[in-house]
Amino acid sequence: MSGPGAGFEYPAQSVSWLKRDVLLFANTIGCTADELHFLYELHPKFQVFPTYPIILPFKHTDQEVVDFYGRSAATPIPGVPKFDSRRVVDGQRKIEFYKPLPVTSHGRKFEVRTKVLGVYDKGKPGTVVETEQVLVDAENGVKYCRATGSAFYVGQGGWGGPKGEKDPVFNPPEGKKPDAIYTHQTNAESALLYRLNGDYNPLHATPEPGKQMGFGGAIMHGLFSWNTTAHGLLQKLGGSDPANIKEFQARFASPVLPKDKLITEIWRLGNADRDGFEEVRFVTKVEGKKVCLSNGRALMKVVGEGKAKL
Repeated sequence: MSGPGAGFEYPAQSVSWLKRDVLLFANTIGCTADELHFLYELHPKFQVFPTYPIILPFKHTDQEVVDFYGRSAATPIPGVPKFDSRRVVDGQRKIEFYKPLPVTSHGRKFEVRTKVLGVYDKGKPGTVVETEQVLVDAENGVKYCRATGSAFYVGQGGWGGPKGEKDPVFNPPEGKKPDAIYTHQTNAESALLYRLNGDYNPLHATPEPGKQMGFGGAIMHGLFSWNTTAHGLLQKLGGSDPANIKEFQARFASPVLPKDKLITEIWRLGNADRDGFEEVRFVTKVEGKKVCLSNGRALMKVVGEGKAKL
C-alpha cells in the first residue's frame, strides 16, 4: 500500500442502531414474509441482515436526516486534491463477515475505523478512492466485519496520481446455465424508501444531480442493488440464514433507474472448503438492459433453494 493518500486513517466514527433500523433495512432490500427473523422483532431468532453494516458509515449515530454533501466533504485526504462529493458514485464493494451483529447497539459502543487503501487517477473520467472500513466493538476491540470498496469521483481526474492496478476478474463459468435466478422489481419510490437507512445522497431523490452527472435524472443507490442481490443469494442458496454467507462482493457496472426490474443469475462453483463454504459467482442485470452488478462473488454454504430454513 503506497502512493498519495494511502494509509491515511480517518478519525474513528461512532455508530449505533436500533431494532427499528434493522427492521427498516430488511424491508427496503426485499426480505419477505417467510423471513420473519429479519422482519419481526419478537421472532425467537430475530437477526440483523448480514450486510446491514454497509450502511453505518453513512448513518453514524443519527436518527434524523443528515446533510450528505456536508458529511462526505468533512475530512479531506492529505496529499491528494479535494474532491467534490456532489459528483461521486460507488465503484465496487466487498464485505467479510466475522461475527453476527447484535440486533441493537443500545448499551454498547461501536465504531467504524476507516483507512485509505489507495487513490488512483483515471484521467478525464475521474478518480478512484479505495478504502477499508472495519466495524469494531470500541470497548473490547472485537471486529464484526470488514468492508473494502471504491468511490469514483466523476470527472475529477488528471491530477497526476498513480493509475492503480486492475482488479481481479470473477466471471461466471462459461457455457453453464445459472443454478438459481433471483428477481427484484423496483418502483418509483424504492430509492426514496432505501435512503431512510441513512444514505441521503440527493442523487437518489431529485433529478438535478443525476442530470449534471449525465444520468438523465435520479438513479437508484448502487448499494440498493448490491444489498438486494445479497438478499437474493442468501434466500436462494443459504436458506436465509446469515451463518451461511462469509463474503460478498460486486462491482457497480451501470446505473439502475426507479421502476427497473433486477434479475440476478447465480452460479455455484462447487469448490467447498472443509467448513462447507463454496464460491458463488453472480451477475445482476436490469431486465432488457445492461448488467448493473458485475464481478459478483460470494462465499456461501449452500443449503438449497426456496423458503427460509429457520
